[in-house]
Amino acid sequence: MQKLKNNFKYLFPAVLLAAVVFVWYAVFAESRNGLIVAFLDVGQGDAIFIESSNGNQVLIDGGPNKEVLSELGKIMPFYDRSIDMLIETHPDEDHIAGLAEVLKNYEVGAIMESGAESKSAVYAEIKKLTAEKNIPEIPARRGMKINLGEGAELFILFPDRDVSKMDSNYASVVAKLVYGKNSFLLTGDSPSAVENYLVMLGGLKSDVLKVGHHGSDTSTSEIILGYADPEYAVISVGKDNRYSHPRPEILERLKKFGAEILRTDLLGTIKMKSDGEDVAVEN
Repeated sequence: MQKLKNNFKYLFPAVLLAAVVFVWYAVFAESRNGLIVAFLDVGQGDAIFIESSNGNQVLIDGGPNKEVLSELGKIMPFYDRSIDMLIETHPDEDHIAGLAEVLKNYEVGAIMESGAESKSAVYAEIKKLTAEKNIPEIPARRGMKINLGEGAELFILFPDRDVSKMDSNYASVVAKLVYGKNSFLLTGDSPSAVENYLVMLGGLKSDVLKVGHHGSDTSTSEIILGYADPEYAVISVGKDNRYSHPRPEILERLKKFGAEILRTDLLGTIKMKSDGEDVAVEN
C-alpha cells in the first residue's frame, strides 16, 4: 500500500502537468488573428485549407491520396476533428482522392461540388460516405457567397451553368476568397477558355493566384494574369512529376507579369496569413 501511495505521489503531478500543458496548448491554438490560407503539399494535386479568425474552416480539394491527412495534422490542432465545408472543384482523382480520407477521419459539415460527374471508384466512395454520414451536398453556382465570419467571404465565380456533361477541367469550381483588402483567386484546373470568359465578367483582381492546373500550359493565360495582377502565384505540384509541371513557358509568363512564384514541390506546404491589409507568407 505504501508503495502505491508513493507511486501516486509522483503520478498525480505528472497528470496535472499534462493537463496544464493541454489547456495552454488549446488556448494558444485557438488564439487566432486574421485569415489563414494554406496550400498543402500533397504531391501532384491540389488541397487548400482556409481558416477564418473565428475558426471556421474550409478545405478545397484533397489531393491524390491520404497525404492530405498528414498535412492537415500539421496545420490544425490535434484535437480538432471537424471541418465546416469541403469543396470539390472537379472529380479528377488528383483533387478528390484525399477527400475520401478526410471524410473517414473528420466530421464534415457540408460538401460543395461543381456538378461534374465521374465513373471512378474514389468518386463513388465519396458519394457513399457522404450519404452514410448524411452530409448536405451543395451545387456550386456563380453568385453564391460563403460567409466564413469575421469579414472573410468566399465567392463562387464558376460554374454558372449545368456542367454535368462537360469535361471535368472545364467544370472546375473557381472561387475568390476576400478578406478586407486582400483576395485570393482559386482556379482549380480551369483552362484558358474559362479563365478568359471570367475576365469578361470582371472582378478578378487578386493578391494571390492559385495557378491553374498545376502550371500546365492549358491554363494561366496572359489575359487572366493581366486582369488578376497577382503579387503571388502559387503552384501546387508534385516533385519530378511525369507531366513536367509547371511548364517553363508558364513560369516565364508569371515572371513577365511580376508575380512571385511559390511552389509546393520546392517549399512544401505554403502557409499565408492576411490581416485584411497585407498578405504574408509564413514558410
